[in-house]
Amino acid sequence: MQEFLLGNEAVARGAWEAGVKFVSGYPGTPSTEIIETLARRYPETNPRWTSNEKVAFEEGMGAAIGGLRTLVTMKHVGLNVAADAFMVFPYSGTNGGFVVISADDPGMHSSQNEQDNRYLARVAKVPVLEPSDAQECRDFMMAGLDLSEQFHSPVMLRTTTRLAHHKGLVEVGERKEVPTREFNRDPQRFSVPIYRLLRRPEVEKTLTALAEYAETCPFNRIEAGADHKIGVVTSGISYQYVKEVLPNAGVLRLGMTYPLPANLLRDFCSKYETVYVIEEGEPFIEEFMRAAGIANITGKELFGVIGEYSPARLRKTLGMGNPPAPFTDGIKLIQRPPMFCIGCGHRTVFAALRQLRVTVSGDIGCYTMGALPPYEAEHTTFCMGASIGVAVGLEQAGHENTVAIIGDSTFVHAGIPPLIDAVYNKSRLTLIILDNSATGMTGSQPNPISGKDAMGEETPKLDLEALCRASGVQNVAVVDTWDRKEVVNVIRRAVFFKGPSVVIARGPCQQLPEIKHSHRIPFFIHEDLCTQCDACFKVWCPAITRTENNFPVIAANECTSCTVCAQVCPTDAIKLAEEFA
Repeated sequence: MQEFLLGNEAVARGAWEAGVKFVSGYPGTPSTEIIETLARRYPETNPRWTSNEKVAFEEGMGAAIGGLRTLVTMKHVGLNVAADAFMVFPYSGTNGGFVVISADDPGMHSSQNEQDNRYLARVAKVPVLEPSDAQECRDFMMAGLDLSEQFHSPVMLRTTTRLAHHKGLVEVGERKEVPTREFNRDPQRFSVPIYRLLRRPEVEKTLTALAEYAETCPFNRIEAGADHKIGVVTSGISYQYVKEVLPNAGVLRLGMTYPLPANLLRDFCSKYETVYVIEEGEPFIEEFMRAAGIANITGKELFGVIGEYSPARLRKTLGMGNPPAPFTDGIKLIQRPPMFCIGCGHRTVFAALRQLRVTVSGDIGCYTMGALPPYEAEHTTFCMGASIGVAVGLEQAGHENTVAIIGDSTFVHAGIPPLIDAVYNKSRLTLIILDNSATGMTGSQPNPISGKDAMGEETPKLDLEALCRASGVQNVAVVDTWDRKEVVNVIRRAVFFKGPSVVIARGPCQQLPEIKHSHRIPFFIHEDLCTQCDACFKVWCPAITRTENNFPVIAANECTSCTVCAQVCPTDAIKLAEEFA
């Protein structure tokens, strides 16, 4: 039977078919749909969102050494957060099969940096599989669990944005129930810091065995071509581009990219005058080949390391002509700069920060758009949880009244330790937590503040106010995020408080299904009362446009009834539709 699946859906399908019984992860583009699919279609895998990737990885370690087949998912930068556990796990090795998804994002479509996590795998001495299409996403997921159990090693399944989000026909099967493996309480194996010197040779022994396996691994495949001068070594989604652009070239497609098969590579390259090494990301394979003494290769000096590859890019790079112009060039599109959603409660907060002219350290989430026009009220953004630490540092550098701003999910992910540190070290910063009860940027997944788990079931809800007070913050205030005047007043009082303060701006994300599909009465503008002062335009709501007579008008089908435009109207010309009746 075949199904038309997204790459991420195929990974989920493979995990289900392979008998996975525990899945954990943190939302992050381009990996998020894996757990969403498991929660929607395959609850037998016990999927869950965790507070961050380190927790996800550690829960997965426990499940795997306890004997369960386990999957852990995250985007590439998430593995940085989980690196402590990732680096140490190979020392004990696993019991049940363990696969971690590293979803890399070449081109930074939704990430703060480009990062090739094959290098992290090499540092950790963890084998890497790289599928090239949706079918292989399923197949490699299943094979990764077998490989993990065969070598008692965690396995990384590396995907990239196009692979995760493309669709293809996938041959699927039935679920195989795999018995839970027996867990033997063996401190000499699982208490790594105490017995690390005993475990260290085992890591090398496993890596040597994996390197020997790579030479005959069925995922590393040679495809003969009609061209006997040009050969190509490739991996991942780049393989598809190579087959399209260079259909006559001989190809060595590497499905296992760590450890790499030195003998196989030397033998393949010896058959060609020139071998192109075409791999998206850094020159991971190419560096290995050069170190192995293979000289007839051309790689990153021609194809580059920045951004995504594509057939058009390869064709142009190889002098095979310029790609056709994008079809969008012939269409007159309205410019749509990134902006907050209609009705988003973050608007009032950034309007207040702009008005107060304070230095603001931002964080990772939808609210990074506060750095863009028209607000331009967020002055630094780096990585998850960095807003608070950076604000403390700015304070130390002499910037008074610094403000850190962070979303609820990001605060739980990485914001709690720096808040405790800020209080401990007597900072006076103001922390604004944007509590919209969702991990909004990745599609409104639930988090510990939502009161719902990945399956949509009720679960204990984290008490943000109590947590902040328990951290030592005495000035904690909660404000309705759509109460424009009160948002300004509460933030102003917090900024001038003689000590650390927390402002929780609360209001649900307008993209949550229960909000988005609820019955809402839109606002209308009464032209007889409107003086065309344009005050309503200054809330920068995309639902407000102009009529031919230059009056503002609200798109009734888009209005979320947030009330912010009505709050600023000096003549009360903006009213609920039912008030006109």
